Amino acid sequence: MIKAVITDLAGTTIDFGSSAPAGAFIELFQRHGLQLSLQQARGPMGLEKRAHIHALASLPEVMRQWRATHGGCDWTEADIDALYAAFIPLQLDVLPAYGALIPGVADMLDWCRAQGLRVAATTGYNREMMDVVLRCGAEQGFVPDAACCADDVRCGRPEPWMIFHCLEQLGTFPPATVVNVGDTLPDVVSGRNAGVWSVGVVQSGNMLGLGYQEFISLAPEDLAAMTEQGRRKMFAAGAHFVIDSVADLPQLIATINDNMARGEKP
Repeated sequence: MIKAVITDLAGTTIDFGSSAPAGAFIELFQRHGLQLSLQQARGPMGLEKRAHIHALASLPEVMRQWRATHGGCDWTEADIDALYAAFIPLQLDVLPAYGALIPGVADMLDWCRAQGLRVAATTGYNREMMDVVLRCGAEQGFVPDAACCADDVRCGRPEPWMIFHCLEQLGTFPPATVVNVGDTLPDVVSGRNAGVWSVGVVQSGNMLGLGYQEFISLAPEDLAAMTEQGRRKMFAAGAHFVIDSVADLPQLIATINDNMARGEKP
């Protein structure tokens, strides 16, 4: 039976729409004379933040802008380091404003506790950023049993090391008794790489990319179309299951337990 749940933070449990990192990336690049669309900024979401910046800087359009503003020269790894250093205070500054729990998270956590399930959190934020987010969560009753950021392991998503580190902290094994849930494609892939049940969350985070007020204002047909598009992407990335939000996790875990009782494995 399922023993533990490992969940992402921004867009999955906290910060509906994963707005805090997206806005910080756009602001960072604007300050360096580079224009990013919101869609571009969200593209690598789920990666460790320096890796995210590296991926954005590698976009052909951004590379053209960089050459135009830097005498025809390409950026270097030292430039990426400088961008990341400038990103850190930008991100830290906005995190508290996006610290509200996503609807359903508190009930999900209570259900996990009642079932005896351990709960851990992973994130592409660094340690300082994660601590801010976890403090916001704790003020609202969200206190995971363990937490891991990209600083704690050799490499972040889509590699599996954060999941393994959480399992070590929880003392939980084998991976087939664990559910990993997140709102980005790297979340999904890291779950598959770790050999756990990999669950995508499609509505509350990066796949729709909408703040809560934007989300609840969507016409039903638009919501259905956007949700289906996000589901297809997550299944294509390897998700075992895709749910609308973590509020659906208790019912899904019951389904997974039934599947495991019949001998199914991730």
